[in-house]
Amino acid sequence: MAGRRAAIKAIDWAAFAERVPPNQKAQFIALKSRSDALTAKLASLPETPPAIDWAFYRTAVAKPGLVDEFEKKFKALKVPEPVDTQTAKIDVQEREAAKDAAAFIQASKERVVKYEKELQKYKNMVPFENMTLEEYYEAFPETKMDKEKYPYWPHRSTAEW
Repeated sequence: MAGRRAAIKAIDWAAFAERVPPNQKAQFIALKSRSDALTAKLASLPETPPAIDWAFYRTAVAKPGLVDEFEKKFKALKVPEPVDTQTAKIDVQEREAAKDAAAFIQASKERVVKYEKELQKYKNMVPFENMTLEEYYEAFPETKMDKEKYPYWPHRSTAEW
């Protein structure tokens, strides 16, 4: 049982608590208290179960051979332990999530650099109150009217009447 206890991953409850949304704090506290109770219960159990005193039962049970039969069946009994099939899948998902997070962080850093350049552009330009129309069109070329494409804007052409 000690080997099994050592194999259980330790949970970083502080890091877990930081990621819990405020509306799920009660569920988190219930999960943590349940986990602590189960961990304490597991720690209180002995590493190996107490041995059965078959000699005592041979003297106490009146029917001869019954205890020997139970002992033979008990020693032949093997309780199958479940095979862990999910840890490998979880590890793969964890690695994929780490890759996605690293890619997102890198993309975010690139966006931050781009936005800082844009912010610097806005800080260095002439205030809107002091701009001429030509300076405005130079700073924001997407707002300039295209007279070749829309020669009659904001009016309709006479052909449309």
